[in-house]
Amino acid sequence: MKYGSGDAELDRELHGVLERYAPGDDLMFEMLATVMRMARDPISRTDRNLANSALKEMRYAFQIFGAYRDTRKVSIFGSARTAKGDPEYEVARDFSKLIADLGWMVVTGAGPGIMEAGHEGAGGARSFGVNIRLPFEAEPNPVIAGDPKLINFKYFFTRKLMFMKEADAFVLLPGGFGTLDEAYELLTLVQTGKSDLHPIVMLEPEGGTYWKAFDEHLRNELLKRRMIDDSDLNLYRCYHRIEDAVEEIENFYRVYHSQRFVGGTLILRLNVEPPESVLKELFDEFSDALTAPIERAEPSPAEKRDDDVPDLPRIAIKFHRLHAGRLRLLIDRLNESAA
Repeated sequence: MKYGSGDAELDRELHGVLERYAPGDDLMFEMLATVMRMARDPISRTDRNLANSALKEMRYAFQIFGAYRDTRKVSIFGSARTAKGDPEYEVARDFSKLIADLGWMVVTGAGPGIMEAGHEGAGGARSFGVNIRLPFEAEPNPVIAGDPKLINFKYFFTRKLMFMKEADAFVLLPGGFGTLDEAYELLTLVQTGKSDLHPIVMLEPEGGTYWKAFDEHLRNELLKRRMIDDSDLNLYRCYHRIEDAVEEIENFYRVYHSQRFVGGTLILRLNVEPPESVLKELFDEFSDALTAPIERAEPSPAEKRDDDVPDLPRIAIKFHRLHAGRLRLLIDRLNESAA
């Protein structure tokens, strides 16, 4: 046995199950062991029901998204109350069409308003709907209704997990509590390193003041009170033109491909291998946030095991984890090097 729970009897039972369904899978062993411990723990049926429902929802969503794993996706947030014909509806629809024409897929909450605009622009074939069952605003919009890529969630937290986990970029249009909740959660996850870096775009029509007021609030209340750093303001961008929003997202992945921490070191996987001169320039510019020079790297054993883009070139970055905004700027400079 390569792994165990510390309970010999439980280990024998679980290894017997794994031999039939997932031989040698240590993660499946741990999941099964956790479930069996819950059977022994004095927890309520209500809590077991919550864990059971959440696991079922995640399993189903993983299956649906898994078939499109290699396609870039953008999650779009905004008000369910935005009417068709509203300038914000048209911006969401036109943005979605433009990004879908470039090969991206669109993820929205499946409801009316901005969510329907996103699906209308992208078209059903390039849309995912992550619907939440509510006493109101719960019916999926006609574009995604009946589509196999429509997923219905009981819990907000499992739904939000899919919004965050499955997307390579995020676009927010004006909305209510839910939209602001998503905006702050996105910024919090990226700032604290609980999420990979992604483009976060605040978008609204020309003349709109919603995101301008949001940005001013962060600067006048949070930044002035030193509750955030200057560099944290680099984690998002505000635009009025859909072409600027699309360019921001596309440019983010010009050189940069993805990231993964390996043994405490951040590994950036790249679409283009930069010359040594660029790596030196980046270290000189961002030495305040880095603890060592930037070096080329080989795929780690874990990346090879997981078939995690092992063929792409890599660089290793050691940085102060409090400087997510500076890291975002570093990626921007890296992308500019291929211009």
